[in-house]
Amino acid sequence: MTAGIEHVDARMTAAPAANHGFTAMVVDPHPVVRQSLVARLATLGARQVVEAASAAEARTRARLAGPRELCVLDLALPDGSGLDLLAELRANGWRHLVVLTANDDAFSVRAAFVAGADGYLLKGTAGRSVDAGVRRVLGGGVYADPSVARVLKAGIRGGSLDSGVTDLSLREVEVLRLVAEGQSNKEIGDDLQLSALTVKSHLARIARKLGTGDRAEMVAVAMRAGVIT
Repeated sequence: MTAGIEHVDARMTAAPAANHGFTAMVVDPHPVVRQSLVARLATLGARQVVEAASAAEARTRARLAGPRELCVLDLALPDGSGLDLLAELRANGWRHLVVLTANDDAFSVRAAFVAGADGYLLKGTAGRSVDAGVRRVLGGGVYADPSVARVLKAGIRGGSLDSGVTDLSLREVEVLRLVAEGQSNKEIGDDLQLSALTVKSHLARIARKLGTGDRAEMVAVAMRAGVIT
């Protein structure tokens, strides 16, 4: 299968629009899944995609190629949990991280977002859902497959809502919803007819209530509690 992987990579690198598009890595133990994802990312604008079948191979690829703009990875890898790899890539400066897995349990969903995921997709869903999730994440937003919405609302093992979420005002929820769509402070202000400074103040209050100033994590907390979807 190595020859096939190099063929796909070479073809994409040599495309006429090589100066444009995004770079990515696909991490999945199944060659057919990897090849399908490479082809799908190409249609979404990827100019170069590297592949890895395990966490160890992904670490090697990441070390050699450096941070790429997107990584789509499975949580079930032959040499360990994808959650550890997810956290490492985030810490090493990877911009957008999307989980594509068969795991739909509450622990996996929440743990993925806590580890740094910007998107959570399920294998077996329609291709358009994958496209929608990748586009949202590349645009700076956060995305969860509609099928796991009930999991995000329920939290872990049916636990209570995340601390601070119930204290959010309607306006703060509106701001968070636009943050989830990848909008900047200026874009949020234009949409809600607020100044950028007012938006910044709302985000500061949201951060205090939720205990984090990281935009992706704020959105993940709100999604888990079912405040936004």
